Amino acid sequence: MHKPASTASTDLPLAPHRPLPEYYPAPAARQDFVNQLFNEAAPDYDWVSGMMSFGSDQFYRRDALRQAGLRPGLRLLDVASGTGLMIKAALELGVDPALVTGVDPSQGMLAENRRHYPVTLLEGKGEALPCADASFDFVSLGYALRHTGDLRQLFREFHRVLRPGGRVLILEITRPRSAVALRLMRFYMQTIVPRLGWLRRRNRSTAKLMQYYWTTIEECVPPPVILEALAASGLKNVKRTTTGAVLSEYVAER
Repeated sequence: MHKPASTASTDLPLAPHRPLPEYYPAPAARQDFVNQLFNEAAPDYDWVSGMMSFGSDQFYRRDALRQAGLRPGLRLLDVASGTGLMIKAALELGVDPALVTGVDPSQGMLAENRRHYPVTLLEGKGEALPCADASFDFVSLGYALRHTGDLRQLFREFHRVLRPGGRVLILEITRPRSAVALRLMRFYMQTIVPRLGWLRRRNRSTAKLMQYYWTTIEECVPPPVILEALAASGLKNVKRTTTGAVLSEYVAER
């Protein structure tokens, strides 16, 4: 269990990575860049997810949600819902679509999501959730922590919208420690997947997405910083487990 940081430090924004001027000119332009990036990549996003995981992504999401305590009858909020891959896993576990809400800032991703899943979908950011206090039993965030602007505010919002006893599950890709694994992962994500995407669709959106995706993985704050920020938000029983060399599962309770 990580102790909360000092009051002074927890009042300051905590970005998941440094500003990336190679992609956008100033931090204030980050959200517009990310929205446009995911708007363009939305039609291919499910394919990209499958390629990155060698087809294991949906089993992994479903199993992670189950182990974190998601079950039928719980009210679920999926933050940065994207095309709905976490929602799909939740529905496969028997969660009632009427009890599921997804939030995402990308209109393109929301449009793809609406095509497939009969759930409530809202446009918005994780740092300012368009949801009432204490209105959900479970909050999920799948591979989008790196695309937010302030982890402390994000986790405070999770705390706010959860009911007492509610749970949080965050799935994230963590930079591998091994130099060999780092090089292999970089090559696969920046070369193999984009080339396959080009052969499949003849557009450059996949390459652009993967380039940014990889940069945010390399630059992301380390797991202890994420754990500390979760605890500082007021969430309890904060812990991290891992699957393989790069997959992290963060779990916490309200």
